[in-house]
Amino acid sequence: RITLEVAEQSIQKKAVVYDGDGDAHYDTISAFIKSMRGSDPDAALYWLAKMIHAGEDPRFVARRIVICAAEDVGLADPMALVLANSALAAAEFVGWPEARIPLAEATIYIATANKSNSVICAIDAALEDVRSGRTIAVPEHLRDKHYKGAERLGHGAGYEYAHDGKDHFVAQDYLGANKTYYEPTEQGVEKKIKERVEKWRAEFSKLRGKESK
Repeated sequence: RITLEVAEQSIQKKAVVYDGDGDAHYDTISAFIKSMRGSDPDAALYWLAKMIHAGEDPRFVARRIVICAAEDVGLADPMALVLANSALAAAEFVGWPEARIPLAEATIYIATANKSNSVICAIDAALEDVRSGRTIAVPEHLRDKHYKGAERLGHGAGYEYAHDGKDHFVAQDYLGANKTYYEPTEQGVEKKIKERVEKWRAEFSKLRGKESK
């Protein structure tokens, strides 16, 4: 009869209590994600090691790293998502045990990166408007004018090509409503993004002021 003890001895590896209460699997991945979000690479590496030792699917781990890169690091360090996706591809390509190396690299990078959740907050705010029925019609000048009869309807009339403007920017109405969803932070790379966005929004505000007169 093969018991757990016999199996451990045969592979010279101690079994990890992972599903004793049915929740250990989810508790471990939760701790892993929260450790990366909380900027603790040592804790994140421990939970990663536990999942590796328990024989977790490397793709399952890699997918959570990708999500964390987008949700918790975001535009504070856009390279986090690039590295996370590379780790996913590498893990699928090499499998265990070598997959531990790119997964650990991505884990450490994300845990030590600047953090911003502005992206998920922005898209969720926009989705909330759409789901609640606060839909906005596409402004006439932004509508497609390439199909038959579109120009006769006024579609595309007055649209200004952004690349023809100074610094490849033209202040015009792109939404048809005064809405702000994206709130950039001053974390890492996003600080520079915030400077550009604030400059552009000032121009949009001037435009709306002229249109309201």
